[in-house]
Amino acid sequence: MKVEVKELKISNELQKKIDMICRFAGVSSAFSSGCVKNIKGTNIAYVKPHILSVNGNDYLLFEECDDVFINGYSKSIKLKDLERHLKETK
Repeated sequence: MKVEVKELKISNELQKKIDMICRFAGVSSAFSSGCVKNIKGTNIAYVKPHILSVNGNDYLLFEECDDVFINGYSKSIKLKDLERHLKETK
């Protein structure tokens, strides 16, 4: 099985939003870009989201999506509420 990986580039708009939110919340963060993994010869693909790591939590971000998923896909918040959430979990 051959897997083809295509790196996803974060948009400047989303990068600026995340940088500003982290700065206003007063937190340091690490960011890793997402990717798309295709299994050659099948119609199976996996989209790995962009991941923002802050204080032991991983925030999963997708382009043009208003939701941010926290430590998996079972809990989510709106992107506009991320700053408040980061301040509360400091």
